[in-house]
Amino acid sequence: MMAVSHRAPLVFDGHNDVLLKLHREGGRAAVGSFASGRGGHIDLPRARKGGFGGGFFAIFVPPADTQSDRHTEMNKPEYDLPLPPAIAADEAIGTVMAQASLLLQLEASGSVRICRSVDDIRRSFADGRIAAIMHIEGAEAIDANFHALDVLYAAGLRSLGPVWSRPTIWGEGVPFRFPSTGDTGGGLTAAGKQLVRRCNEKGILVDLAHMTEAGFWDVAELSAAPLVATHSNAHALSPHSRNLTDAQLEAIAASDGMVGLNFACAFLRPDGQMRADVSLDIMLDHLDHLMKILGEDRVGLGSDFDGALVPDPIGDVAGLPALLDAMRRHGFGEDLVAKLAHGNWLRVLEKTWGIEEGRGFEEDLG
Repeated sequence: MMAVSHRAPLVFDGHNDVLLKLHREGGRAAVGSFASGRGGHIDLPRARKGGFGGGFFAIFVPPADTQSDRHTEMNKPEYDLPLPPAIAADEAIGTVMAQASLLLQLEASGSVRICRSVDDIRRSFADGRIAAIMHIEGAEAIDANFHALDVLYAAGLRSLGPVWSRPTIWGEGVPFRFPSTGDTGGGLTAAGKQLVRRCNEKGILVDLAHMTEAGFWDVAELSAAPLVATHSNAHALSPHSRNLTDAQLEAIAASDGMVGLNFACAFLRPDGQMRADVSLDIMLDHLDHLMKILGEDRVGLGSDFDGALVPDPIGDVAGLPALLDAMRRHGFGEDLVAKLAHGNWLRVLEKTWGIEEGRGFEEDLG
């Protein structure tokens, strides 16, 4: 069993980039460091300490610029970072396969379980393995014929964001821009609409976190599944292009969907700065606003651990209990804390997946 130094409940989180970090830290040679201890935000010892039960493990093809470059620009009072150029599928596929392989190796080592159903997540909670959803952030590596999608689905892919903050054949992503709404470009392409339909058929969650407003509304009109933004915040409190307007939140509520609170400091702060001196009260303000529109059953956490600068009071995955305790001091009861920690994610995943494992792939073969 997982030995933890925290009060229940376990946290299931909407987004992390640990696979990218391990890829950069040596790939297969770095897998052992996940179990023994590494830099960054997430490893097994700190996950146990912080009560991290699992989450969405993103596969991501990074841009040519560095995270530090973006952070420097995002410390200015206003900023508008240009969208990185598109990446062709044949350029992206190698990185995507390498990171998918890392997740398979983490599973083989016993550190995580790749989850294809909510029962898999519950079983992981019970036996102390980290529950991992294979997720793609920016679907550059998916070809227009969906051959790669079928193969990745068979390997465990259950969540996909059609775009990151750059264009793909599926649509456009929002730039890192402050102040701004997400009304920054076009919506889904014809191919992008086919991708959403294909994901609906397979029970793959479609992540709206980096979509333009036009793309968001295209998915809202087209998708039969709950609308989900795995790591986004309230635009009313932090007017960043990456955050969701009240109208978007209302649409997510109407679909019985979900938003995961992003810990990235620039998307929390009213001034849009990527600085870590962010109080837990600011995070609670976002939770309050999200729940005011979405209700208590449609809000959770979407940290962006290993992919963003997070508030000093949290620091890394071992700091999650500080946020849960702040919720309690704020007046959230234990039932609500449990919903925000993991219960709401399990609810929306069950509604999105809600199918026997393997649906879609066999249908394609037929």
